[in-house]
Amino acid sequence: MDASTTHGDAQSALWNGPAGDAWVQAQPLLDALFAPFSERLVEGARTRSARSVIDVGCGTGATTLALAEALDSGAHCVGVDVSAPMIAAARARALASASAACFVCADAARHDFAPGAADLIVSRFGVMFFERPVDAFAHLRAALRSGGALHAIAWRGGDENAFMTTAERAAKPLLPDLPARRPGAPGQFAFADRTFVREVLARSGWQDVDIHPLDIECALPAVKLERYFTLLGPVGVALQQADADTRARVIDVLHEAFRPYKDDGMVRFTAACWEISARA
Repeated sequence: MDASTTHGDAQSALWNGPAGDAWVQAQPLLDALFAPFSERLVEGARTRSARSVIDVGCGTGATTLALAEALDSGAHCVGVDVSAPMIAAARARALASASAACFVCADAARHDFAPGAADLIVSRFGVMFFERPVDAFAHLRAALRSGGALHAIAWRGGDENAFMTTAERAAKPLLPDLPARRPGAPGQFAFADRTFVREVLARSGWQDVDIHPLDIECALPAVKLERYFTLLGPVGVALQQADADTRARVIDVLHEAFRPYKDDGMVRFTAACWEISARA
């Protein structure tokens, strides 16, 4: 088994295990927190008069469902994600709302998309996890008709997104086995370097690549902060295995660490991202 296969298995295990389950549990919270990003992708699809859209790394389906609701009747919107728990949640949401959106549990880097069938690929924080990003984006480009578009949002670096690393930095003394982030490795901040992202897209055959900063003010009720940091990210995963005493101490430490972000009953932070567009 080569290194890439091992890493791919690890990603699949993570998103089909504790991380995937946590995202399902946190779905209402995350939908509200990241709604501005979904809205931006939906507006872009409207502007392009998209008729067939693939949502890469769709998670529990918020963006795919919003696309299906917003686009003209007959538009085909499909969400793809490697996480079976999240896809199950997305399908249940589609059924409950009688949405025409459909969902596929698959690795978008290898899924057998119909060649040239889509006119738009979107992603809200879902394109940073490919082990071989050049191959993955070449594969995705082949799913688009000639002139089709890519519109994705990805995180910039951890140095510009201190909120996103607050929990692991503060909890590390109490949770010494927290995995270290590997610069450049697949994960949340894999696309921190704009030059790297541009090179990936150019090498995979995309044209008219545009990558520009996107800063969005995000907020969640302060009463939901503990649910956020005990479910999500490396700390959320670690706390699922922690004993009660360690868990209580971590929670106390994290409430103090997040204090600078609290304001009048809300937790506020700026999400520092890249907005990425290109043409097939």
